[in-house]
Amino acid sequence: MARARPPGIVATLARHPQQTLDILWARLTGQRLRARQRLAALVGIDHQLALPAAILDRFPIEREATDEPDLHVLTAPGHDLVAGACRTFADAFAADSSLHALYGDALIQPTPGGPVFPLLRPAFDADYLMAVDWLGPVLALRRTSFLQIAGADAEISALEAVLRIAERYGVGAIGHLPGIASVQIGADVGDAGVRSPARVPSPVRERDRVRDQVFPARSHPTPQPSPGRERGPVGEVETSSPQKEHSLDRRLAILRRHLDRTGRAETELAREPDVVVVLHPLPDPLPLVSVIVPTRDRVDLLRPCLESLRTQTGWPNLEILVADNDSGAPETRAYFRILEGEGVRIVDCPGPFDFAGMNNAAAALAQGAVLAFVNNDVEAFAPGWLGRMVREALRPEVGAVGAKLLDGAGRIQHGGIVLGTGGLATHAHRHFPGDAPGYGMRLQATHAVSAVTAACLVVEARKFRAVGGFDAEHFAVDFNDVDLCLRLNAAGHRTLMAPGAVLHHREGASRRRSAEAEKRHAREVAAFQMRWRPLLAQDPHYHPAFDPNLSTHARLRAGWFDQPTGPSAVRRSGPSRSPT
Repeated sequence: MARARPPGIVATLARHPQQTLDILWARLTGQRLRARQRLAALVGIDHQLALPAAILDRFPIEREATDEPDLHVLTAPGHDLVAGACRTFADAFAADSSLHALYGDALIQPTPGGPVFPLLRPAFDADYLMAVDWLGPVLALRRTSFLQIAGADAEISALEAVLRIAERYGVGAIGHLPGIASVQIGADVGDAGVRSPARVPSPVRERDRVRDQVFPARSHPTPQPSPGRERGPVGEVETSSPQKEHSLDRRLAILRRHLDRTGRAETELAREPDVVVVLHPLPDPLPLVSVIVPTRDRVDLLRPCLESLRTQTGWPNLEILVADNDSGAPETRAYFRILEGEGVRIVDCPGPFDFAGMNNAAAALAQGAVLAFVNNDVEAFAPGWLGRMVREALRPEVGAVGAKLLDGAGRIQHGGIVLGTGGLATHAHRHFPGDAPGYGMRLQATHAVSAVTAACLVVEARKFRAVGGFDAEHFAVDFNDVDLCLRLNAAGHRTLMAPGAVLHHREGASRRRSAEAEKRHAREVAAFQMRWRPLLAQDPHYHPAFDPNLSTHARLRAGWFDQPTGPSAVRRSGPSRSPT
């Protein structure tokens, strides 16, 4: 269930009469989507994902045990497979011999007869799985593959099983089959240490439970909860703190063994309130990071930006380059002289505003092994932000790394970029409360995304240069960051969102719209669509059941649960297609 609207919503509308009138006019003239988008931007948004109880009638429970000879199905306590789920999994395995593990989605009804909430999964993401127990509550494996990875370990957990599958066959052997595979009805939360049923949030807030990752490996039919456990609104919930600690300790032990088996003995695991943080090792000495800040005048933005970078960045080995686009104000020129005296490098970038070209020019002069692109309207306030991002960016398999950004109202401005939403691409969880955990803890857990904004983007210099940097020819101002990330992905890297790095961003404060800018934007839209059209059909990290026209993860797409699923719908992680 979504959180209640902030009590000041009416006051907010009253303080912005013109925007309120624009919203009303859009709605009265039939522009309902535009009205919803403007309302979200003005007052914020949150999850509204509840489904009517009648939705369960479309997903009857499987009453007979599966007779599929090469299928091994693990289910979480309290979840029942829906009719036909095993047949669907078996068909998918039969259609693709490279698949060894599959998982689907689920419906959960905390109170019998009450609203139903969906658990919607992305394509397989190992980084996300290390941080949050999101996989399941049903995991299907080829029986032959399961026997090979389990051996004599009869109590292998689902988490252990999928990690071993990834180790043996690669992450491409694990697929997500969009569609409801299981349901959980009538979870008893009375004494489980969570909110009462009337206040249970949408399953997206998974902090009040110990997820179903560490359930023992058992075949269908669904096992019952073991003694001492209660069924929670969104999975299995420990009934006591010692049990919860034991489950977390077991999970950490599984992750530790996985890291050791894959040659990452120096990687450390740390506990945060709701996620596991994977601390990848840093080299000694620490590499130089070149922070690049493009600007044109606007000392009112640039000064607090640079001051925050110098006082609220804990990274000891840092250089700052300001890419200047014909700043002419006396105050700006005077400030530049002060900066140069303090060791900041000013890179002249004359001519029409070219965000991509300015960043490329500064990157060409940067001496750091790591590049950090930061907008002049971004401010740091927590010293650990850069360390969080550099740890990820230095990994050989990682390309660009993005940060969680908060807007001037303290709401989410950027939580990664989702392709295909809003027609092209939008920022994930935009306009959500700044302290929101995000759907499936995505605003707290490091996870893969298709792209991140260059308002705060960290990448190794060698990887940036290997793909040719930003494409200033086709994307001088817009989409250059998305295009860069997609080209890095196509080169075999992965783009990561690191929510542990949080900064403020007053987006657009330093930009001005004009007729020429609108024409340029239209050209860049056309170029982006031509180059990346296949990827815009469906972002692999974003579930197709979500409404693509509003803030991501906020609403469900009408009619999606009526659509059939089959082997052709299987989604897998992997690099983007090469640009056309």
